[in-house]
Parts: sequence; structure tokens; C-alpha cells
Amino acid sequence: MNVVVVESPAKAKTINKYLGSGYKVLASFGHVRDLPAKDGSVRPDDDFEMVWEVDGASAKRMKDIADAVKDSDGLFLATDPDREGEAISWHVLDLLKKKKVLNGKPVKRVVFNAITKKAVLDAMAQPRDIDEALVDAYLARRALDYLVGFNLSPVLWRKLPGARSAGRVQSVALRLVCDRETEIERFVAEEYWQISALLKTPRGDEFEARLVSADGKRIQKNSIKNGEAAHRIKDLLEGARYVVESVEAKPVKRNPGPPFTTSTLQQAASSQLGFSASRTMQIAQRLYEGIDIGGETVGLITYMRTDGVQMAPEAIDAARHAIGDQFGPRYLPEKARFYSTKAKNAQEAHEAIRPTDFNRIPAKVRSHLDSDQLRLYELIWKRGIASQMASAEIERTTAEILADRDGEKAGLRAVGSVVRFDGFLAAYTDQRDESENGEDDDESGRLPEINAREMLEKRKVNASQHFTEPPPRYSEASLIKKMEELGIGRPSTYAATLATLRDRDYVTIDKRKLIPQAKGRLVTAFLESFFTKYVEYDFTADLEEKLDQISAGELNWKDVLRDFWRDFFSQIEDTKELRVTNVLDALNEALAPLVFPKRDDGSDPRICQVCGTGQLSLKLGKYGAFVGCSNYPECNYTRQLSSEGGADAEASGVPETKNLGKDPVTGEEITLRSGRFGPYVQRGEGKEAKRSSLPKGWTPATVDYEKAQALLSLPRDVGKHPESGKMISAGLGRYGPFVLHDGTYANLDSIEDVFSIGLNRAVTVLAEKQSKGPGARGRTTQAALKELGEHPDGGAITVRDGRYGPYVNWGKVNATLSKGKDPLSVTVEEALVLIAEKAGKSGGKAGTKAKKTSAKATKADGTKAAKTKTAAKPKAKTASKAKKS
Repeated sequence: MNVVVVESPAKAKTINKYLGSGYKVLASFGHVRDLPAKDGSVRPDDDFEMVWEVDGASAKRMKDIADAVKDSDGLFLATDPDREGEAISWHVLDLLKKKKVLNGKPVKRVVFNAITKKAVLDAMAQPRDIDEALVDAYLARRALDYLVGFNLSPVLWRKLPGARSAGRVQSVALRLVCDRETEIERFVAEEYWQISALLKTPRGDEFEARLVSADGKRIQKNSIKNGEAAHRIKDLLEGARYVVESVEAKPVKRNPGPPFTTSTLQQAASSQLGFSASRTMQIAQRLYEGIDIGGETVGLITYMRTDGVQMAPEAIDAARHAIGDQFGPRYLPEKARFYSTKAKNAQEAHEAIRPTDFNRIPAKVRSHLDSDQLRLYELIWKRGIASQMASAEIERTTAEILADRDGEKAGLRAVGSVVRFDGFLAAYTDQRDESENGEDDDESGRLPEINAREMLEKRKVNASQHFTEPPPRYSEASLIKKMEELGIGRPSTYAATLATLRDRDYVTIDKRKLIPQAKGRLVTAFLESFFTKYVEYDFTADLEEKLDQISAGELNWKDVLRDFWRDFFSQIEDTKELRVTNVLDALNEALAPLVFPKRDDGSDPRICQVCGTGQLSLKLGKYGAFVGCSNYPECNYTRQLSSEGGADAEASGVPETKNLGKDPVTGEEITLRSGRFGPYVQRGEGKEAKRSSLPKGWTPATVDYEKAQALLSLPRDVGKHPESGKMISAGLGRYGPFVLHDGTYANLDSIEDVFSIGLNRAVTVLAEKQSKGPGARGRTTQAALKELGEHPDGGAITVRDGRYGPYVNWGKVNATLSKGKDPLSVTVEEALVLIAEKAGKSGGKAGTKAKKTSAKATKADGTKAAKTKTAAKPKAKTASKAKKS
């Protein structure tokens, strides 16, 4: 018997079926060991020795593998066909060697690019040794990521409170998102005008033509800068004669794109299906590992972590046969198509992502897949088969039109296109592929019959004003595309990189756009200021190239680490002398558009508007960065840093300080402000100023003078308690609105209750809070329907109406009344029995007390004591069982 080690248990079960009884397939469940998350796991002073750790779950799996290997004839390491998979095989083999269970048994490495019987058997027939160069590249990458994370993160923590760890690739990806946001903030919109004419042919057909020249000059999209120039040209066109100068119909071919790589699949799934990168990879993993189809588990796609764009020769042949069968011979080009990638640093060591069987069309597997699996499989199948289909043949017609008014001339152009032969577009049910469609909207659609030299009738001239727009924020798809273009990261890292940025709250996603948060921008600005080299795109791409050279056996991995560590360690050491003031000065400059947004009145955005003399600056506090005044503590103005418009105040429609009016008693200004912990109102200035946060449900936009006055008047006296004679007050606290009497707090339902509650209700609310006993915070208080009297063990017995119907209450015990029972007819004796039964079910002292009390009370009243006693027996049994369990 031979032992085969794969990564996932789902794959293990399928492959074991393919290989038969002579093999035992076990799963490693991914990596079996990793670097411990602590200092010293990579030791540069010991020639980059790496200390590995096996967690408890992995140790158990490795024991199972080791036990199986002891009794085996040989070992096949069949983890995934990429650098990570090679590393897992190396880890497994290294641990087995240390356990001394191999005893000279043959060890081979095999890779399955697809989980099909043929692919598995072919791979088993072509074993190889572990690729040491691939393992070295993995070790170098892992060491680099560790050294950056565990040396740079402490610097961030010390110099930038509130910041979390910085990853090598994640930091560069975050910089891309932040740089784009800076572009947007600094963008200045420019006005431009577009002019077109609606024209009519002698046959009565209408079409639109765009202005392309005027006054002998070519008109580009942004050429007409103002309305004056636009209306002058419009006047020319209004009174002009129109003649067709030329009509040209030109055939154009559109070729299909290559099959999917990891990044292009993530991009297409994001733009067309709305999937995140992580979701795409989860579904693709399932399709790769296998789906149960007719009682057999079959892998539907090839391995989904790849930057190769070419399919295997046998797959190309299969695709061409399927095209001939499903679409007809005209859709089959004479020769197979060959693709090569344009992505920087692409390895192209593996096939592109494709269906394992092109005859397994999406309709055939629809009943075996959930909706997301079907949509992704359909996307992959269409792209794969289209990649080997004939080009689409399109006829593009261009009509050049001359407008002439008394010698003043302008040129217009109308462009239309029509598909003469759909070619590869036939693979797409909607006759187009959004990821491939490069047609300009102005050039799509058919033009009517237009002949050269014929006159046209003007129907309408349109002159429309536009403004240039800032570059769009990155989506997951466009960020992945950009990272791939720059050579940052690898296909297997994109999803994890994006997930890390979200998990650390460095970015958020809104309407599928990545928005950098304040802490993300702070980290980026810090790294750009003090670790410039390590967030440069070219430097990161060059390092990726060196890792690829290691995997190709062209570079020694420790030489690469030595070169990196020498400069990086020096940079880390330099930051030890870095003062917080240096950090703040650099951040103030780098983040000026975020921290100090322009003011409507044109005043200096760094001058404090409260004291009028202080300079605003970033401050670093326990909870992160905020904006404060240099005149602190005389001026205690603060503003929370935000990812939108510089501060939460601006983001929520609150200016830095909004005057609401003067207090009628003190004459002090009442203002609405935004601070580190959100919006609040304030009366006066300085340390003695009265402040109040806005309660839940109130927004800054709804706060006026009256509401601010009401908040600042809290706590308010409600009246003296009739029993104690002490004052009851109502206020707004950390846990919401409340009433307070003699140290006892009782929650109120809303802030409005604080302003309106009277003495009688306040006394009732406090009494109900006391009747519930300690630890009852947050439970809803129900008014009593009927007071039954005191329980023999102390405490009131009441009948109440609850969410699930009327019930009897005593302390913490609530006993539901039987259906149809009138709650007002309940007697104290019935209540005691119900309470005893309810308490008995939960066991404990309360239950025992309640049962004894119930029995005593029943006998004393002359009712059927036997029944009570009998009823108590099974309850004691239940309590005993509960104790035993």
C-alpha cells in the first residue's frame, strides 16, 4: 500500500476512489506548521534560521500520516501545484524525517492540475522529486513577510498609536488605494462642452453626428472650454447646410481573450457577478476539488491559482472538438490560438483556468450546483471555449459630414457598427462579454443608409455642458488588475491581501469601491515618509522578480534575504531616534487635504476657529489620531479624524463648530461640535464648559437650539421620592437615558422620557427595577396586572403580561399561565404552585425553597396537599438529573 498526502479532505476522498485499494489518501488540511507569531522565529544573526511550530490539530494529522507511512510501501506527496503546495509537501516530508518513519521508503512528488480520473492517473505515472528551488522561493517569501511584519509593526505601534501591523505586500496595496484617494481630493474639475447634431437623410431616417472640427481645428473631447465658444459653434450649426462628404464601411475583426488566470477570473467575477476576490476563490476551490454529479465526484475546473494563459494541448483539442459539435465548423478557426501573458513577472508555469471537460456545458450541471457555483462555472466555461473560437466580424461605418454657413465650416462624424458574424460572441448567451467588450458607446449600433454627396436635413443641434471627473476609486477588480500590472504580489495572495486590509479597518467597501479609512491613510503616510523605499511599487515588483528568479534556480534565497535585511534593519534603527513631533509634522504635510480641508470662507484651514490663534495639528492619543489645537489646555478644541472630508464633522454634515445661540442665563455660546468620540453640544469654553454627547437616534442635522438647551440642562430634577424624601433625577449616561434615586439607576426607553417623565412614573420605574433585583440591566420591565401579595420567603408575587402572554412573577422566577387562563383570576395559592414548578425545573436553592413553601401553603389552606406532593416528586428527579449531568 502507498500513502498519498493531499491538502483537503474533499480531494482525498475523490482521489482515493480513482486510485483504488492499493492507496491510502490522507489530507494535511493545508499547512502543517508555520512560523510562531513572536520575535525570534526568523533569526538573521543565525543565517536566517527559521523556527517552525506545529499546532495541536496539525500534530494529530501528522501523527495519522506518520502511522500510515510506517506500514506503507511508499509516499506520494500530492499537495497543490503551486509554490505553497510545494512548501506543504516539503514541511510534511521534513516532519516525517524527524519522526524517522520513512526507513528508506521511496518518496515522490506528484501534482494534479485537475481532479479527474485521467488527470490523477497521468500524474501518478509521472512522479518527480520535490522542487527545492520552489521551496527556497517559499522560504524567502515567508522570511521576508515575517521580517517586515515583526520589525516594522512595533515601530508603527510606538510612533503611531492605534495603527496595526503592516504587511510587505499589503502596505503597497494600501498605498495604491490611498494615493488614488489623494488624487481625488486634489482633483480640480474643468468645464467642457460637447456638441452634436440630429440629422435626417432624404429617406426620412434620423441619426446623430458628433462635432469633430471647427475653424479648421480638430475638436477633441475637452477642446471646447466654455459656453461662449460652445454657443458660437452651435449658432454656426443652426444655420448651416449639411452635406455628406464621404461614407466608408470597413470590416473589423475582434479576437477573443485568453482563458482566465487567477486575477482575470477575480476581476470578471467582481464586475459581472459581484463576487469579492475571497468569495470567487472559495467557489473556484469547490469546483476544482469536485462536485457530486450522478454519484461520482468530479472536478469541474483546473487549478485556480495560476498566472498562465495557455491551455494544455489536449485541452485545446477538446475545446476545438466541442466548438465544432456545439457551434458548427464556421466557428472553428483553421489553427489553434496561442496566448502569452502581458502581466509583469508572470511565471506561466501552469495552465490557465478552464473546464476539465468542454462537453460538460453549464446546462448539463445546473441541477448539481448552487446558483453561485453555476454562475462562476458558466463564466469559466464560456471564456475557455470562446478563447479557441473564430473572430467576430464587425462592419464599422464612418460618415464624414460637412456643415457650411456662409463659408464658416465645421466637421461632424457619425460612426456605427454591425456584427456581420458573431464568432466567439456566440459563446455568450447575451451576445457579448463584458470583460472583452471594448466598443465605444458612440460607435455601437447600426447607421441608416447614408450616401456620399447627399444633402441632410438638420433636426436639432445639442450643446451640453460637462465637467471632467476625478479618477474612480479602486474596486477589488481594478486594484487586482493594477497590482498585477505592477508585478506586486502573486495570484495566490490577492484575495488574502484585500481581506487583510478590510480586517484591519484600513479600507472599507462601499458600493464595491475601496475607500481608505483614516487609520489606513495615516499608516500609508507614515510609511511613505519614513520607509519610502519599502512601499515603492518598483521596489516591491523587483523583489517579486527576485523571488521568481529563486524559484527558477537563478538566485540563492539567503543572498536575497541578506541584501534586503541589511538596508531594512538600518532603516528600522534610524527610526529609534524619531520623535513624535517629527512624525506629526510629516503627517500634517502628507495628509493636508484630509486633515485640513479647505474652508468655504477661504480662511486658513489650520487656524483654530474656536480660539482664533492656535494652529491645528494631528495629535496622537490612546485611541488613535485626532486633530487638536496648539493652545491646549487653554483651548480644548478637538476634531475626530475621518476618511471623508477630513473629519467626522464634515462627513456627517457638522462643521467644526456650529453656533446655535446664547444661553439665556449665562450668556455663553451654545455650539454643536464634533469630537474624538462623535458629535456633541457645548456651552461656554475652557475646562469648565458644559458638554453633552448626542443621544442614540439624534443626528447632528436635527439638533437645534432648543434640543441643545435641553441636553445641557441634564440631569434634571423630577421630584422628591414620597417615601425617602430624596430627589429623583433624570439624565443621559454611558448606558443611555436613566432615572436616579439614592444610588439606584433605572433605564428609560428613550431620551424623550428623560425630558417628559413625571414623579409618579419615575417612582414606578425605580420600584420595578428594585423588584427585579441585581443583574437585571437590559431586561424589559412589564407593568403588573395584579398584585398577589408577599411570597412566604420574601418578595412580591405579581401577575404580568409579557411578550409570550400573561405570567406569574416572583423575583427572578417567571411562570407562564396556561392558555385560556384569565390572569386577573389567579390566586396566590395557584401562583405558589406555578412558581414552585417553574423553579423546580431549573433546580437549585430557589427551586427547593419554592417547592417547600408551596407545599406548606397548600396544606395550611386545606387544599389537596397530596397532589402538590406528588407533583413535586418528578421535579426533584429532574433537579437530581441536572446535578448529575
